[in-house]
Amino acid sequence: MTRSEIQYVRLASKESLLTENQRPRFGVAEWGLSSLLSLTWGSSFLLIAVIIEHLDPSLVPFGRSIAGAAALVCIRGSREPIPRKHWPRIAVLGLIWMALPFWLFPLAEQTVTSGIAAMMNGGLPVVTALVTAIWVRRAPSKQRVLAILLGFAGIAMVAAPAIYSQSQSGERIADLQGIIYLLAAVICYAVATNIARPLQAVYAPTRLLVRVQLSAALWALPLAVFGFDNSSFSLSSLTALVALGVFGTGLAFVAFGVLLEKTGITRAMIPTYFTPVVGLGLGALFRAEHIAKLSVLGMFIVILSAWMTSRPDDRDVMLDHR
Repeated sequence: MTRSEIQYVRLASKESLLTENQRPRFGVAEWGLSSLLSLTWGSSFLLIAVIIEHLDPSLVPFGRSIAGAAALVCIRGSREPIPRKHWPRIAVLGLIWMALPFWLFPLAEQTVTSGIAAMMNGGLPVVTALVTAIWVRRAPSKQRVLAILLGFAGIAMVAAPAIYSQSQSGERIADLQGIIYLLAAVICYAVATNIARPLQAVYAPTRLLVRVQLSAALWALPLAVFGFDNSSFSLSSLTALVALGVFGTGLAFVAFGVLLEKTGITRAMIPTYFTPVVGLGLGALFRAEHIAKLSVLGMFIVILSAWMTSRPDDRDVMLDHR
């Protein structure tokens, strides 16, 4: 195990040993950050829907990464160098953490409503728990296994009725291909989380993320070149793309890093519980998206599972990353 991985384990183990009274207070500032993150990440699915009205999905990962990096490079400390030995890991993160999922989400939203995309993304903590258990080769506790099974049952409840439901205009609100794209994107995020942890234990969020986003832009550039011919540029789509990059890809990650430092891993996951609710609400409000009642029930089951997944237990693979 590398020095950075050892440092991460020490920090995580220290957090898991703290009692509730010893942990930092989750006060007004922390709830403010959580609300900001929920709104920012929840609105990203609506912004993607606006973007792909005029821009080809292949332009989204490049534009989003460039805009995010441009926002982060203005923050103090982001330009401090990182040793070359970590560049290969950063390059991999640029592909798996950003370039690939940033492409899969707009691909999915060509045939899946933004509300369904938001609800599927709500399963991220559940998928992360499963991927982490496989990654560290350690069986999770019975409590966590139950949470994971419950989460995937909720995901199935979200997806299945959506594939057969129609919007008010008679169009299908999701198809199997779009659902697969969404699941693949969530799996990418879960794998990337485990790849990123050793670097996150050593470097400040801005310092690491500005390089990951620039790497993602390089990965996405060849794809974006081919996407120009299939795009008709408009102010609304360009504005949505810049907003998604600056706020959803750049500043939101910094806010999450601050919340993580102030509250610890477990409570920093709180914004993810509300992200699908925000995404669903915005889709219904601004795009009149119809969602099946069973899908809404599935969303709340996924949120419950995510909450169960984020709670530490005696075999907490999410914290004890050995």
